Amino acid sequence: MKKTALITGGSRGIGLGIAIELAKSGFNLAINGVREQESIQHVIDELKALGPEVIYVQGDVSKKTEREKIFKSVIKEFSRLNVLINNAGIAPRERRDILDASEDIYDEVLEINLKGPYFLTQLFANHMVEMKKEDKELWCCIINVSSVSATVASVNRGEYCISKAGIAMATKLWAARLGEFNIPVYEIRPGVIQTDMTSGVTDKYNRLFEEGISIQKRWGLPEDVGKVAAAMVMGMLPYSTGQAVMVDGGMTVQRL
Repeated sequence: MKKTALITGGSRGIGLGIAIELAKSGFNLAINGVREQESIQHVIDELKALGPEVIYVQGDVSKKTEREKIFKSVIKEFSRLNVLINNAGIAPRERRDILDASEDIYDEVLEINLKGPYFLTQLFANHMVEMKKEDKELWCCIINVSSVSATVASVNRGEYCISKAGIAMATKLWAARLGEFNIPVYEIRPGVIQTDMTSGVTDKYNRLFEEGISIQKRWGLPEDVGKVAAAMVMGMLPYSTGQAVMVDGGMTVQRL
């Protein structure tokens, strides 16, 4: 039986990069997003062309009832889930100095970027634990996609940085809790990745790459993140639970 993976925010950007690599690795896929299926059907068709069974599960991870709907839809279709990839996230609608930040935007970012994946993990972790009790050899893992912003401060988007720092701790917490069941939990911290989220700052980062903001003088690509995720879900990091892998071209390496 093929292994199955759920990727939140999997229809574009980093999530789609991960979905493509997992499809190539032989996983069936559940793709989650908030857009109507009609608007992303071409993406689902492209993934299916790579060989896997693919379903689209619409839902907002920040809402309890929709998280439960996502869970039930995935289990109904595939009967089990081997891999959960918490990738869905947003940038703040307005970048504001933390001296002038909005509580509304803070709440919106934290609910989607931190609360949503935390409690979606709770749902699927309990499911994985029950599966592992029945079959100890069954492979399961969880991946949280955070950001270099988990440790790199940006004072004009503090809510985003705090949400990603929270995901970093959530990774450690779930790794510690699920260790007894041999369910590894990993974190991927992308740097500046070329997606629609960063399209508005293209000129800025083109200049910064030339000036040496990272060791590798190029944009990160969604497939760069996807290849790391594929290694994790294929069991290539068997002794690294709770750890974060940087996918940032050396951006966070301290240099003199």
